[in-house]
Amino acid sequence: MHTQGRMSVLRVLISINIMVSASTNSSLMDRQQRSFILPVEANTSLSKPVDTKAVLSCPRITQKAVLVTIRWEIILRDKPSCTRAYRRDTNETRAINCSDETISWDSRPDRNPALQIDPVAITHDGYYRCEVVTTHGHFYHGYHLTALVPPEVTLFQLENGTIVCRAAAGKPAAQISWTPGGDCHTVEESLGNDTVTVQSLCRWKDHRVSNVSCSVSHLTGNRSLSIELNQGVIVLEFPPSTLLIVLYVKFSLFLVILIIVGFIYFQRIKDCSPFFNVQALLTPESPGRDACSPGQNLLIHYTDS
Repeated sequence: MHTQGRMSVLRVLISINIMVSASTNSSLMDRQQRSFILPVEANTSLSKPVDTKAVLSCPRITQKAVLVTIRWEIILRDKPSCTRAYRRDTNETRAINCSDETISWDSRPDRNPALQIDPVAITHDGYYRCEVVTTHGHFYHGYHLTALVPPEVTLFQLENGTIVCRAAAGKPAAQISWTPGGDCHTVEESLGNDTVTVQSLCRWKDHRVSNVSCSVSHLTGNRSLSIELNQGVIVLEFPPSTLLIVLYVKFSLFLVILIIVGFIYFQRIKDCSPFFNVQALLTPESPGRDACSPGQNLLIHYTDS
């Protein structure tokens, strides 16, 4: 009986030992696998203002992973794909179809495989992808790069009193708002290089408004400009039909006055012309006209002689 009891206890202990050993080995394998797992692929959207520097990084690798090669693939609009690569065993770098000198390695690729763009331009809009090949696999990180262009902001007043706020050649299009709000109209004009000019025209019927502000919102930063309204400018709020009637009446009145003045002028010339008064001067009963005295005196002097 004692022998059977000892055998049963021994079997239980052996079973427990096997289970613990299996659990320990499984945990070790899981930890080893997790230490080798890297982010396989990721993509990032990146916006950078023009005339600044952009640095694009490759995915990091663990210390246990041995680097084999690094390859940057650059895809720009309307240009052939550019490839920059580094091979660790030969410590060699290559560039294929890469003519843009502003795109280069940020430093030595064996130390830091990041790519730099200095300075950023509108033509650098595109997709940049880094491929890292290690002894543990291939890993990728891509960037959708967008170049930002700050708009040129101006604020001025037209002769008719309208205030104009203009955000010229911005990328993307700017947003314009007014303080205080008025009767405003905003238009956009797309330019050929992906930039947009936004123009807002505003008027205020409340004559108590003396100062207005234009606020321009953009991804590169916000700006605000103010202007004093020109109180000397009087804006007539006539409907188009009423304005045409006023202009027609003024023109008709001017035409009548012109006809009357012309009639008086030509009548005066007729009365004073010597060709029309010869008969009157030769007739003794017809008195001479004072208004035509120069011509009349000349004819009388000729008769007496």
